[in-house]
Amino acid sequence: MNTLLLHCRPGFEGEVCAEISEQAAVLDVAGYAKARPDSACAEFICSEPGGAEKLMRRLRFADLIFPRQWARGEYLQLPETDRISVLLAHLVDYPVCSSLWLEVLDTNDGKELSNFCRKFEAPLRKALIKAGRLDEQGKGPRLLLTFKSGREVFAGIAEANNSALWPMGIPRLKFPRQAPSRSTLKLEEAWHHFIPREQWDARLAAGMTGVDLGAAPGGWTWQLVNRHIKVSAVDNGPMNAELMDSGLVEHFRADGFTFRPKRPVDWMVCDIVEKPARNAALLETWIGEGLCREAVVNLKLPMKQRYAEVKRLLQRIADGLAERGVKASIGCKQLYHDREEVTCHLRRF
Repeated sequence: MNTLLLHCRPGFEGEVCAEISEQAAVLDVAGYAKARPDSACAEFICSEPGGAEKLMRRLRFADLIFPRQWARGEYLQLPETDRISVLLAHLVDYPVCSSLWLEVLDTNDGKELSNFCRKFEAPLRKALIKAGRLDEQGKGPRLLLTFKSGREVFAGIAEANNSALWPMGIPRLKFPRQAPSRSTLKLEEAWHHFIPREQWDARLAAGMTGVDLGAAPGGWTWQLVNRHIKVSAVDNGPMNAELMDSGLVEHFRADGFTFRPKRPVDWMVCDIVEKPARNAALLETWIGEGLCREAVVNLKLPMKQRYAEVKRLLQRIADGLAERGVKASIGCKQLYHDREEVTCHLRRF
């Protein structure tokens, strides 16, 4: 079990390889990363026994930027029939697990395997429980079976509290019909990723105030209004009429980069399509000057050296806040609903 499998958005395999290789070097875990373009996954092959376990124990999955899911394990070839018996024999050396997820990669081939996984899961779960390999009342790790085909599976494990919130890292969010654009799901997913669910009522409370920069037509504003947060929507374009009728939105036809609220707000959100350095500077300014308590801002990525650019911008934000004497938590993730971008979350202490 000395291979680390990492899921990702297709086309970002190189970023995952760069990120996990850097993290492994910092932790002195010898190995190498590899990936095929557009395969929606990467692997880190550890050179020494226990390397993958050390990485997963020392790293916090939520802090990784580009991986959507991870597991340590190994590949297994399955026969056309009686796959369960082969899997059970292989899993004898694995710890008893407390949950089971069957996963596929985010590719066209993976989507075709989804039906197979849905049919295979129930009999496999039953067999695992009967064989004593799955105890759903226990405290063991999660068993993650990533199928590359009906005949090849990566049998991996990960701690439930140190891996993706959803299978394959893909949230099961329903698009609200009242929302004026699908971009609304970006902000909802960001809240799920960056804010523990039990803290939503305190940190996204009714009556709070927020600013949405580049708001039109109102996809992100809708999420704030849905939490009964009063919003200053900043955009020269028109806002959704139903949102304006809510009584919770004030529309300012202004430049999102120069707008400042009359008094500090609880939230600032921004999905302006602009150079990432400019959005990062905006984020630092709002948190650094105390204009907001928390912020979610998307950074559009360049075509090349995307991981290096994200790291550079995050360091610039951290350095800028340190110079101001401001303490804040900084999180960054390429969410499922992101495309050529990453989502940053800052919270001022």
